[in-house]
Amino acid sequence: MHRVGVLALDGVVPFELGIPARIFNAARDRDGNPLYSVATCSLDGGSVRTEGDYGLAVSHDASLLATVDTVVVPPSHRLGPIREEGRLPGPLRDALAAIRTGTRIVAICTGTYVLAAAGLLDGRRATTHWREADRLQRMFTSTRIDPDVLYVDDGDVLTSAGVAAGIDLCLHLVRRDHGSHIANEVARSCVVPPWRDGGQAQYIQRPVPDPTTGSTATTRAWAMQHLAEPLTLADLAAHTNMSVRTFSRRFRDEVGSTPGQWLTRQRVDLARHFLETTDWPIDLVAHRAGFGTGASLRQHLHATIGVSPQAYRRTFRPQQAAG
Repeated sequence: MHRVGVLALDGVVPFELGIPARIFNAARDRDGNPLYSVATCSLDGGSVRTEGDYGLAVSHDASLLATVDTVVVPPSHRLGPIREEGRLPGPLRDALAAIRTGTRIVAICTGTYVLAAAGLLDGRRATTHWREADRLQRMFTSTRIDPDVLYVDDGDVLTSAGVAAGIDLCLHLVRRDHGSHIANEVARSCVVPPWRDGGQAQYIQRPVPDPTTGSTATTRAWAMQHLAEPLTLADLAAHTNMSVRTFSRRFRDEVGSTPGQWLTRQRVDLARHFLETTDWPIDLVAHRAGFGTGASLRQHLHATIGVSPQAYRRTFRPQQAAG
């Protein structure tokens, strides 16, 4: 059983505080046994104030963090000297220093400030809510802040953007730990999308189309069912009954990327699913995911996550996956 400790600081945002327990507690093995245990602590074991008009009682103090396998720091709207000066209060500094070597450490949204102030992000790439990215970068110049992604996986230290990106990051961890089948079951249980690529843009300028214009949503759903086919931009535009130019513009307004970029991302995700859940040869995986050849799949997978299909399968495919 993988143990997760969640640190609630004064001013904690309740939504993000609840994400780890909701996602990790939903992860079960094939026999229905829980794969994670989640416990929440405050620095002194007492109740904490939230950003709302209520407080929360917890069952543990910060000594919990020295006993778990993953530590999660949700955001707080009362970070005080951490956000203003990059300085950790003594009790928080001591609690983080007691975390065992090798423990996985995760920050959601402005929780990234805490990790940065503790020196845990020195020389690393990280992210946070896009509104805080510039400030965080100015304060912690040795950290490479990427404001344009949903989350960053840097091995034993992971950071996410705000709000729902915390869900994406926790699902990513379940996927990393136990494969796509269990992560998809968790997503289905929680009624959330099973996969949003960490490199997806945080902020889309116009996420909702004008009510007087058509949407590309129906065509996107259709394309998801035909990823193995050689879809062209003209095919997508024709399905929506739009010109190529109008379709491309509206697609970018709604999704935040070009149709070609979006198609590639969906195909990479589908290929990853096949690599995790089947014994198919690489060329067959490439064909079923719409890449045509194994060489094309290798190129796109390496560009996306930096590994070959064979290496990805060895790392992420559970031993009990069906053939």
